[in-house]
Amino acid sequence: MNPLLIALIGMAIVVGGILILRMHAFLALVLAAFAVTILTPRENILQNAIRSTAIEIATAEGSEVILRPIGKQKVIEGNVWIYKRGPNGHPETLGSGQLSSLSSPEAGTNAYSLISDNSGLKLESGNLVLHHTQLTGAKSESSMNWGEQIATGMGNTLTKIAILIAMASIIGKCLMDSGGAERIVLSMTRSLGEKRAPLAFIASGFTLSIPVFFDTVFYLLIPLGKAMRARTGRNYLLYVLTIVAGGTMAHSLVPPTPGPLFVALEMDVEVGLMIVGGICVGSVTVVAGYLWAIFANNRWDIPLRASEHLSLEEIEMMANRDEKTLPSLLSSLMPILVPVVLMGSATIWNMLTKDSGTLSPFMSSLDSTISMLGNKNVALSIAAILAIILVIRSHLSEEPVQKIVQSALYSGSVIILITGAGGAFGHTLRQTGIAFTIEELMPASQSSLILIGFLICALVRTAQGSSTVAMITTVAIIAPIVAAQDLSYNPVYIALAIGCGSKPLSWMNDSGFWVISKMSGLTEKEMLKANTPMTAIMGVVGLGVCMIGALVFPMV
Repeated sequence: MNPLLIALIGMAIVVGGILILRMHAFLALVLAAFAVTILTPRENILQNAIRSTAIEIATAEGSEVILRPIGKQKVIEGNVWIYKRGPNGHPETLGSGQLSSLSSPEAGTNAYSLISDNSGLKLESGNLVLHHTQLTGAKSESSMNWGEQIATGMGNTLTKIAILIAMASIIGKCLMDSGGAERIVLSMTRSLGEKRAPLAFIASGFTLSIPVFFDTVFYLLIPLGKAMRARTGRNYLLYVLTIVAGGTMAHSLVPPTPGPLFVALEMDVEVGLMIVGGICVGSVTVVAGYLWAIFANNRWDIPLRASEHLSLEEIEMMANRDEKTLPSLLSSLMPILVPVVLMGSATIWNMLTKDSGTLSPFMSSLDSTISMLGNKNVALSIAAILAIILVIRSHLSEEPVQKIVQSALYSGSVIILITGAGGAFGHTLRQTGIAFTIEELMPASQSSLILIGFLICALVRTAQGSSTVAMITTVAIIAPIVAAQDLSYNPVYIALAIGCGSKPLSWMNDSGFWVISKMSGLTEKEMLKANTPMTAIMGVVGLGVCMIGALVFPMV
């Protein structure tokens, strides 16, 4: 069966399961993974493993070859198999040989001697080289049963994301229960002034949505927006839209939120670089969202209404809250700033030192320290400890710390399962060989990959509603294509474009659509004419920023 058709069947199961059968996203993704791996012939899995691992010969002069490894491909010297690409794209065996590195000064770092066991074999550019142990691994992978395939894909994903999401959940819960999140919002509102309250809502929403899920951030901020409306008597729609503009972009662009975290790890993008890039792209997109919010607020006057979760009396109490019970601004910001600084510093340090050659003993020790502290798991664990200390020192929460952490892990475990199921689905999709099929149908140019990632994600998001599921599904298709390319720019731009593609279009099948509507009191019609265009505009603007960034600042 054609890999593209298999992928479409898998995507249909995800979208139909969530949208029509009202399945939980975890079940829909697991069922789709089973369907894909059942429909995929074992030969396809073997051929895909060979094509993904085998290294292409860039140039060949007799027995001297220049190899062109891509991504994480490793050159292993010793007994190798030599292939050529067949008419259907599948590798065809030419013979075996011995691969050894050339140590002459004029030889490049990828220059090797390849002595074929077949004296009549002429090596050519485009031939593939695969070590015999890698071939054994490919055969072992293709012989796995359906359950093993699913478990392998999920296990590989959980190895990357389980600790990160668990720690992010603890950080978010502790920020909420300690009053730290509210302190950040109130401090920003006060520092910018009442007239600039919308800017404070954008900044607060964006900052808090880095460690806290968007729905939770909106639950926190909308009472403050209503209290501000009760105080000023105007601009209610502006307050609502600016809260959404800040929170929703960080939700799709900045790890450790699950969507962008998963995309970054699947595409081998450093988490620190994804954080920095997400903040930069998000800063531009929220400006576009802010301008739309001003336009919509001037065009439509939305009154303050009581909602299902908040009465007008409770709004008045929020407006007159005693701030003395809240923690300080610095201690509230520490769980957010520390991992950003640690991972961002490690990324910048690696960029500065990657071409510096041999380091001195002191610099080598410093490099080890920065790398350790900048490790994503370590940085988020440190931040979680700071968040727990914050809630211990707080006097707002009556629950013991153990229950707070337990509650955070319960909510985080659901996200971990969904993301793990998405990893299993992505693993089975890659095994079909869909990346090579898409390449043959429409050879991807450097810039088109950014656009393709955006469009696929936008299509899946519009169809089934969840931005996280859309990003997980999209990267499963795009990541192997990117891995097979020798990009002239950093793949972080494709990862960010996928995040931007998760913004169009928010409508009735999106749980966030209903959270915003029910909590704010906006009707469905008001949501469609005010909120939906804003998120679409921000997504398209983000795509433009990614494409321009890839041209102007490629980071390779």
